[in-house]
Amino acid sequence: MTDKKAILVAGAGDATGGAIARRFAREGYVACMTRRNAEKLVPLVHEIRAAGGEAHGFGSDARKEDEMVALVQQVEKDIAPIEVAVFNIGANVRFGITETTARVYFKVWEMACFGGFLMGREVAKAMLPRQRGTIIFTGATASLRGREGFAAFAGAKHALRALAQSMARELGPKGIHVAHPVVDGAIDTEFIRTQFTERYALKDQGGIVDPGSIAEAYWQIHRQPRDAWTHEMDLRPWMETF
Repeated sequence: MTDKKAILVAGAGDATGGAIARRFAREGYVACMTRRNAEKLVPLVHEIRAAGGEAHGFGSDARKEDEMVALVQQVEKDIAPIEVAVFNIGANVRFGITETTARVYFKVWEMACFGGFLMGREVAKAMLPRQRGTIIFTGATASLRGREGFAAFAGAKHALRALAQSMARELGPKGIHVAHPVVDGAIDTEFIRTQFTERYALKDQGGIVDPGSIAEAYWQIHRQPRDAWTHEMDLRPWMETF
């Protein structure tokens, strides 16, 4: 077990999170994926194993402290040291400010920021004695600017960005690489495919982000030498305005 290295992906869905897990599994990392419903991870686990990789799926709520503590401890104890951790939980909702309830605002913050804090803190505890590791928080356009109708989402993503910056400054000198890639554009997902058909029609022109391209960028971040670490980078289609 000591020769193995694990990647923990919180928010391993059918698009970006799954692509990240597959990319690292191809390099020999044990893919440990978590989402609230573990049954939804079964196809991804089977796919990685069928390709010759090792994968495990876990059901956990990233907003629950006891569940995140237990998850990290379980992976470290029973599977392999966590070399890479990726927080990829989305919480993108649109409400006008007067229609945004306290429950919606708080839930979005819990999902998109507080869960990142819990995961980041717990994996940092595991990585610090080894003085190495990579922690990546997936950012979005809302990490940099708040659009109308997205007060809750932008507030949470801004907070996640601040968390990543603080962790990078604290943990970088101790050997842990913390990065915050900003995905500024529509991603090839079922949601975009069904709800934004005009945007999805740009796929063949490279007009929406391929989850595999995001996964490749994450792999390259992890592989960076210590003398040239990236903290923040932006990823967008060539035709995206910014």
